[in-house]
Amino acid sequence: MNASLVKLGKPRVAVHKFSSCDGCQLAFLNLGEDLLALAERVELVHFAEAGPLDPDTEVDIAFVEGSVSTPQDLERIQHIRQHSRMLIAIGACATSGGIQALRNNTDGTDWVAQIYAHPEAIASLAHSTPISSHVKVDFELWGCPVSGPQIVAVVNSLLLGVAPHDNVDKVCTECKRRNLTCVMVSHGVACMGPVTRAGCGALCPSLGRDCYGCYGPAENANTDALAAQFGHLGLTPQDIVRRFQSINSQAPVFLAAAEKMRQRDE
Repeated sequence: MNASLVKLGKPRVAVHKFSSCDGCQLAFLNLGEDLLALAERVELVHFAEAGPLDPDTEVDIAFVEGSVSTPQDLERIQHIRQHSRMLIAIGACATSGGIQALRNNTDGTDWVAQIYAHPEAIASLAHSTPISSHVKVDFELWGCPVSGPQIVAVVNSLLLGVAPHDNVDKVCTECKRRNLTCVMVSHGVACMGPVTRAGCGALCPSLGRDCYGCYGPAENANTDALAAQFGHLGLTPQDIVRRFQSINSQAPVFLAAAEKMRQRDE
């Protein structure tokens, strides 16, 4: 990643939405005063939820939320890539297809026909795919949604001309830093923390709940060992598949883990 792309001058920034719930864009808006401070350091030229509208302009950094799910998305992401010096995918939808990618293992056409009275009017691709499946992505920020501090950290790094830090530690490390008791050990709860990347501050375990993998796979995720532990806790193969096939179902590590369990169940 060439972070020096934005070292000179006041960077022009765009925030684009594709198929998503807008949660990652709200992470920008929820910055409050920090967003105002950020706006003094960069030029926000396109951000529909915040006001500026200029989707076709040349920018230094394009933040992209959402998955590619329609024919229009395919055309638009190519256009954005051509007009952006650096493209950053933010959130589970942009990095792994999101919750809507659950349709990838089914007949999406059949789903549309069941929901809409006139399915022929719906322009939808068979699969929901991450941004990196179609264009070069310079950096990925995982999470569902991403957090404001994550975004600020990325922008600060780029303004300093250094590559952003990719947090690939596991949620378990955050539990240890916060002196939280392991919910899987103490309560027998099937927790995805051992294979999920950090970034959320161990939010769910801090409330006595299991992590469900919303920040995507961590580095060196041992999904085989975790699947075996889930089995010891009484989960059926189908239950284990559902654990891996959730928000980040199309992340290669989780996808492979789910497929292994399906094969064992046959």
